[in-house]
Amino acid sequence: MRALIALPLLAMAACQVTKDDANDSVTVEYNQDVAENGLEDAGNLAENVGEAISNDVSKAADKVENVEVEVDTNKAN
Repeated sequence: MRALIALPLLAMAACQVTKDDANDSVTVEYNQDVAENGLEDAGNLAENVGEAISNDVSKAADKVENVEVEVDTNKAN
């Protein structure tokens, strides 16, 4: 869901705006290479974050598996 929020920002980053005061004009160009590189970088970041989360979860699961708990059900009240 957060990726949908980032897509317009990546698209805007690929736009190059030039202002010509002499001709009183503004030119907006869309650079597809910049957009593709930005999307690739975002994908790599998401992949790295996912791997880090997966590793942390695995470490936490290993710690939980190594915990021993003794329960004495024969205790009188």
